Amino acid sequence: MTRTGTDQMDPDEVRKEVARTPGVWRGRLARAASGIAVLGAVAGVVALGQWPVQGIAAAPTVPADDVAVPPSSTTLVCAGPLILPDDTGRGDAEFDPTPVDPITSVTAVTSVPAGSGDAVAAGTVTTLDGTQAGTLEAGGAGATLAQPGGPLAVHAQPGTEPARVGAVSSGLVTAGDLRGLAAASCAQPVADAWLVGGATDLTSTAQLVLDNAGSTPAEVTLDLWGPSGRVDLSGERYLVAPGAERVVALGGIAAEQRRVALHVSATGGRVAVHVQDSALDGFTPAGTDLVVPGAAPSRRQVVPGVSVVGSAVDDPHAPALRLLVPGDVGTTAHVTLLGPGGPEQLPGAESVELSPGEVTDVPLGGLAAGSYTVLVSASEPVVAASVVGRPGSPGTLDDTPSTERAWAASVTPGQGGVAVLPAGARGTLVVGAVPDGDDDGTAGTGSGTLRLLGADGSLLSERPVDVPAGTTGSWSLDAILAGTGHVVPDTTGEAGGVQAPTTGAVRAVDLRTSSGATVRLSWALVAEVDRPDGVLVSVLDPVPVRSGAPSVAVREDARLGTR
Repeated sequence: MTRTGTDQMDPDEVRKEVARTPGVWRGRLARAASGIAVLGAVAGVVALGQWPVQGIAAAPTVPADDVAVPPSSTTLVCAGPLILPDDTGRGDAEFDPTPVDPITSVTAVTSVPAGSGDAVAAGTVTTLDGTQAGTLEAGGAGATLAQPGGPLAVHAQPGTEPARVGAVSSGLVTAGDLRGLAAASCAQPVADAWLVGGATDLTSTAQLVLDNAGSTPAEVTLDLWGPSGRVDLSGERYLVAPGAERVVALGGIAAEQRRVALHVSATGGRVAVHVQDSALDGFTPAGTDLVVPGAAPSRRQVVPGVSVVGSAVDDPHAPALRLLVPGDVGTTAHVTLLGPGGPEQLPGAESVELSPGEVTDVPLGGLAAGSYTVLVSASEPVVAASVVGRPGSPGTLDDTPSTERAWAASVTPGQGGVAVLPAGARGTLVVGAVPDGDDDGTAGTGSGTLRLLGADGSLLSERPVDVPAGTTGSWSLDAILAGTGHVVPDTTGEAGGVQAPTTGAVRAVDLRTSSGATVRLSWALVAEVDRPDGVLVSVLDPVPVRSGAPSVAVREDARLGTR
């Protein structure tokens, strides 16, 4: 008889099957019974949760204790020596694009408040792979390393509070294609960075430099925008090994871009990033500087340290504001310059139409000589930076006067920190008082505490700073040191931000801004070197102090008897 299942058996056949396999059937019955029991237990637990438990007291509520968390260490990565130009293809074997060697230095300074005891422990200066190159003594000190062979890392160990440490790397070139002062504050490694500045056209060279001071490889992806929109990089990814540096020639992946903005993302590790930007006017040097990360896209951007000399409206070397809306929706950017006497509107630049993804330069020619803070507001998130210049004189082989350029990045308003002056440069402190939020008024005052430090980290002076809302003040560092009382701006604008050379006694600035203020200070340090053929300049942003978690709430669990 053919069968396809037990439902086709007659009763006698079923009884015979059960008799032949009694264990199998008993196991099936047992599993069915256990399943019913589990369902009943779950239903009982759910029902029990709906009724109050009689005779069982609830666990008492234990108040949480605040347990102090020690601050973490601070690591700053300093840019290495300048990347020298490739002189191949010049067609002149006797021409040397770098007739003089760059003068490279790294200076680090720690700042400790008076009476703070062990607020900062000793620190070290190392190469990216951890080889020691210098030390920072406990209690506030400084270290300067001349002609380092590569990028360096500054490690500052905290004491009772996060370390207040700043550092600067600089390359000074007095002749040749790279003529200029290329200086930048050493920065904490990041996983996300926006850089606004540079170009890759025939007259410009842009090198993206990625430094990994960590212990894990970092995979870096790039987004790049130019005057005509986003550039297709075909999913380029770059692996940066631990303790290593990688250089990407932007002209090789995005050629003929007169204006450039970059977004750098890293996974697996964090990197320090900058762009070495240099330009030529024919064969005449037109400036070299380091483009550093600025604030992330926001509807409000603040660019401090825009220190300008007098220029005509149509001057091709006049300062400019670079803007980009990286999203898919265009916007109108409203530009206000906070000067010595208050907010100023530059005709033709107060309202700028921005197409999505297109990098736009807004000329700032026609501004009176002085120091400004640029305030940008828009209905869509934008990124911003400014470029300033200094005219020079023609060299022996130049047909036109040389020029010098420096990029100023956007910052977060109200952010204090430490900025260090490169060796051999004179410094001007530029502080803007920016109204909080969307308020563009001039009521109120931005306040802070300014500390001037020597090259060895010693405290030279500590003074209060007060800047009226909507204005920008600028002071020579030595003029501040020689003065008394409050540091307040001259709102007449007669000084114009052009200060007498300093003696070099002041090497670093530590500015603490007032917390919770409705008027926030945004500041930068303008470094200048006087040369017979003109002034070389760089704009240095402060190194923010790492914020630490002062305490964590911990509650005892009475059921476990542990914390």
